[in-house]
Amino acid sequence: MSSSYLPATTDSIAQALEAKTPSEAISILYRVLENPASAPDALRIKEQAITNLSDLLRQENRAEELRSLLTQLRPFFALIPKAKTAKIVRGIIDDVAKIPGTSDLQISLCKEVVQWTRAEKRTFLRQRVEAKLAALLMENKEYSEALNLLSGLIKEVRRLDDKLLLVDIDLLESKLHFSLRNLPKAKASLTAARTAANAIYVPPAQQGNIDLQSGILHAEEKDYKTAYSYFFEAFEAFNALEDPRAVFSLKYMLLCKIMVSQADDVASIISSKAGLQYVGPELDAMKAVADAHAKRSLKLFEIALRDFKAQLEEDPIVHRHLSSLYDTLLEQNLCRLIEPFSRVEIAHIAELIELPVDHVEKKLSQMILDKKFAGTLDQGAGCLVIFDDPKTDAIFPATLETISNIGKVVDSLYVRSAKIMA
Repeated sequence: MSSSYLPATTDSIAQALEAKTPSEAISILYRVLENPASAPDALRIKEQAITNLSDLLRQENRAEELRSLLTQLRPFFALIPKAKTAKIVRGIIDDVAKIPGTSDLQISLCKEVVQWTRAEKRTFLRQRVEAKLAALLMENKEYSEALNLLSGLIKEVRRLDDKLLLVDIDLLESKLHFSLRNLPKAKASLTAARTAANAIYVPPAQQGNIDLQSGILHAEEKDYKTAYSYFFEAFEAFNALEDPRAVFSLKYMLLCKIMVSQADDVASIISSKAGLQYVGPELDAMKAVADAHAKRSLKLFEIALRDFKAQLEEDPIVHRHLSSLYDTLLEQNLCRLIEPFSRVEIAHIAELIELPVDHVEKKLSQMILDKKFAGTLDQGAGCLVIFDDPKTDAIFPATLETISNIGKVVDSLYVRSAKIMA
């Protein structure tokens, strides 16, 4: 970085744009920012220089320089309105976020900015940076720290009645509680976000976020039809904005179809006009699962899980639902296989279903305890003994009903006799 500064004029900005290498352009822009001029035109040019410089540093993956730039600009922030300061600070934080592998740096940067905003009494900016910090902590699985930060922030924002920020924070709190498996609180926070959103205009991307979270919570409660509707709304919002989250909304729509045993609809949704735009590994994974479910084949299901591990097992929402689907499919297959037998070797069932013996034995014992069928495991002989379903004798419930009716008659006669004696 050269010690001599350049004039804060459009010519200097043009000179940076015409530079042969990004490093040269960065050096020119730094020299423009070193100019001590504080006239309105000079400040406007410097703002442009900051925007161009942060873009170049992001493209060059120089995250540490972006961090030091934010510290270096603090004297400049005293010369411009607070709203412009907030825009520049949030822009630089977002640029750092676009550089891969910088989550720890983003957290420390946000903490630094929060300390500075507290000292400078910039409440508006601090609240938004704290919301960003809570989101980063949640992504980093530091749930307790994120929750502590959000609980204080929500109270403060509710007092100020900043509805737009309140929607963001309530939605973030809902996601946080969902990650902690606290569904009642996740639903309560989502309801609060919807209530705040109904009072103001919410940008389509944020509305898509609310619908996506609603779908996730309904799917968790096994209400897949309602979840599908919400995922569809989210997909339409993200698709119109060409947001990359559209493919995840579509993926969860397909998941809902599979979970309600409408796997045949998956192929038609993927081949639709909207679905064809997003053809790729995410949709291929769901199609493979749908084919396995339609054929009731555990082997195909396991092949799909193995071939599309990143899309299925590493997505916590899909993984949770597919685990229950796999269990259901396994139970149905085992019930179908053991139906003709009264006594059968566990090894034979494992061979028929093409799964390890210990896995099958464990599942059979679980099914017996859950009373899915009547039977017992003879581990000495390595056999499963299936009992006939005990037939309920109709005489017992009939006898109990008769006794109950006699009791009512006796009670009625007692009440009448008491009235006559009185």
